[in-house]
Amino acid sequence: MTTKPLPLTPELHAYLVAHGSAPDEIVQELAEETRAALPAEAVMQVAPEQAAFLTFLTRLLGVRQAVEVGTFTGLSSLAIARGLAEDGRLTCFDISEEYTGVARRYWQRAGVQDRIELRIGPAAETLRELPRERYLDFAFIDADKVGYPIYWDELVPRMRPGAVIAVDNTLRDGRVLAPRNADDRAIAAFNDAVIADVRVEAVMLPIADGVTLARVL
Repeated sequence: MTTKPLPLTPELHAYLVAHGSAPDEIVQELAEETRAALPAEAVMQVAPEQAAFLTFLTRLLGVRQAVEVGTFTGLSSLAIARGLAEDGRLTCFDISEEYTGVARRYWQRAGVQDRIELRIGPAAETLRELPRERYLDFAFIDADKVGYPIYWDELVPRMRPGAVIAVDNTLRDGRVLAPRNADDRAIAAFNDAVIADVRVEAVMLPIADGVTLARVL
């Protein structure tokens, strides 16, 4: 059976956002500041419906221990932290003091700064400092695309059975069908590796630029 994909026009996208958990004042101001201060990089910020989805998913899973790889100015981490259980903790990995400086301000404004630990440095190295046991409930990967397989291999053995890994940008604006650059090729290869990984069951969703959800077995 085949189905026709729904064309997501700007008007329909606005309707979709308005009829979910709409962005509050803090989220709106964070998104606006990111676009104004970092116009060339703002594309790295998650979409508003993604932020709402991350909060919803984190709450649904009852997450207490979470990891984020790639924090940028903090919208996704803010969304995850808001969905954590009362005693929950989020460990964020990023390489930029500049971008995460914005994130810190908004975490404080939202009252979630005590739930978040930020570690600055190459995630390929800093992830290895995490405990080796299977204790993580949730992970979100949204960093350099070539590094995805490294982050995946560090995280999967640390996820408890039933935990979920969410991976952003797995459709690459459709270019996974005809990769044009190294990042496109890296994601296309990563997607093939995930679906072949017997440690997880995965589904790809057409949210924003594509989000893969993998449940660890």
